[in-house]
Amino acid sequence: MKPNRIMIVDDSPVELQHLKEIVSDAGYQVITAVNGQEAYDKAKTYKPDVILMDVVMEGVDGFEACRNITGDKDLSSIPVVFVTSKNQRADRVWGELQGGKAMISKPYTQDQILDTIAAL
Repeated sequence: MKPNRIMIVDDSPVELQHLKEIVSDAGYQVITAVNGQEAYDKAKTYKPDVILMDVVMEGVDGFEACRNITGDKDLSSIPVVFVTSKNQRADRVWGELQGGKAMISKPYTQDQILDTIAAL
């Protein structure tokens, strides 16, 4: 099944807008959140097909939000892709351990974002 509804989670308004433009211009419906708690709450309401999640955010960070989402039986099938400046090997391994399906390093290209969504 082709993903249709994409949630973008980032506390940077510039990053959020940039990702939103990439994803919406490709024809996807977009839901946004500015932190991990909002992402979890909106995921329960809107059930997105894919979540693009920043890691470094105030309060509930991306790793904790991913754990909350993948640990929820109603949300566990939603793939979480980290879009982050944290790009060390340890970050990638930790992201996978939290339930993340992929990690895209900032700065990213439009093709990286769209190709990753299409591969899920």
